[in-house]
Amino acid sequence: MPLFGDTSFIGTAIWIGFFVVMMFFYPRLMLMQMLGKLEGTALMLEGYTHKTKQIVLRRISNKPSHELREKVGNFMEFFAIEPVNLDPYGILNKLNHLVELVEDKFKDFSKEVAPKMNPEDQASLVGGLSGAISMNQIAKIVRHFVETIKKTKSLQLAMILQMQMPFIEKVAKAMLNGTETMANGWPMGDSIGPMVASHMIGDSRGKDIRDTIVARKKIKGRSVVIIKAKGPGGRLGKPWEVVEKEVRRGKVAKIISVDAAGKLEGERTGSVAEGIGVAMGSFYRAFIENVATEKKVPIESVAIKMAPEEAIMNMPLDVLKAVPRAVSIVEQNIKNTKKRGTIILLGVGNTSGVGNDKKSTEVAEKKAKEISKMMKGRAEQEKQGKRWFGF
Repeated sequence: MPLFGDTSFIGTAIWIGFFVVMMFFYPRLMLMQMLGKLEGTALMLEGYTHKTKQIVLRRISNKPSHELREKVGNFMEFFAIEPVNLDPYGILNKLNHLVELVEDKFKDFSKEVAPKMNPEDQASLVGGLSGAISMNQIAKIVRHFVETIKKTKSLQLAMILQMQMPFIEKVAKAMLNGTETMANGWPMGDSIGPMVASHMIGDSRGKDIRDTIVARKKIKGRSVVIIKAKGPGGRLGKPWEVVEKEVRRGKVAKIISVDAAGKLEGERTGSVAEGIGVAMGSFYRAFIENVATEKKVPIESVAIKMAPEEAIMNMPLDVLKAVPRAVSIVEQNIKNTKKRGTIILLGVGNTSGVGNDKKSTEVAEKKAKEISKMMKGRAEQEKQGKRWFGF
């Protein structure tokens, strides 16, 4: 039977030999090729980790000492063990207690390494540290799987990891950008909720309650309580505690929350949508949901859409342009509220770079535009193969 047009025994033997070699050695060649790419990505992520550490160190001191480098390096290995959830009763209180302990640990460390920093810059430093820790964890996990693949020679595991790499790299780049954004106290995508709240606070003066600003004013003839994290340092505050107290203390007509929301591919960054429920990305929304359900308070939300990675990066211009639209929707919502009582407006998110009134919001908007222009220049340099971080 002719094979490849060659009827000779030698031609058949060569074909069979080639088939056997490919069957046994091709998977190994594929594995070697994948390992080369995965190793390169692991090294890149470890380089990102080094850069985030340098960002934090430079935020603390222009000439960091060896002791400071060791302290920050050790703190980047920080971890928190989640509470037991086999018995779900009381899990929210356990999580709340654990998160508060973590926050206190970060605050104490920032005060230890940067005692002369003002409170706002220390709050931003906490955000930078959390970004550096996250980046370190991503790099360690990828390195773990790369070394596991080297030991086991598992082609299947290498293929799975390689398929995930585009998403991992996207998150890692966003985390690198986010670490710099938070450490320097620049407005970030997730700051859009507090920015809308600050815009609506206007010239009113708010009260500071546990790193949370509470301002009371009349909007469209209605009594409104505006709640946001204290800025311009990078904080999340305790808005859910204030909401819970307000609902239990008096008659509340409605709770309106404004927050960043993840968009689907194909949706436009900065588009605004309305919905029902608490727009809050953590378990803390359960506290608001519980008290709202108990008191039969309507819960509505306004979401400014962006890609998940855009939420932790410097604020995109398309998101910044959504502020007037979001403010207009909230004002119309307040005007259309028929039920009597106070309306609670909750600006959810990290208030990095965003102060506590309209004037400070204008400063944040100007800063966001400057940073966006700077990042665009960096991206162009990166395309040309230039190093923009200088490390």
